[in-house]
Amino acid sequence: MSGDLIHLCVNGQSVAVPEGANVVAAVAQVTTRFRRSVHGEPRAPLCGMGVCFECRVRVDGHANLRACMTPVREGMQVQTDD
Repeated sequence: MSGDLIHLCVNGQSVAVPEGANVVAAVAQVTTRFRRSVHGEPRAPLCGMGVCFECRVRVDGHANLRACMTPVREGMQVQTDD
């Protein structure tokens, strides 16, 4: 990571994370809940390496992206399902 900050929006809130970070770092600044289970229970990241799929978010209109595997880009619009 170079130290430059990337600015993006998570659930309508502006956040900044270091360049090279993944979306999960940005979402964690806004909420610990990423989605709800089919039974309505709040879910959050578990593995941090793309195996569990608990960190799925919508990025720039694209659904079900794993936040732990998606690098941040300037101006991204991220939406959790919680």
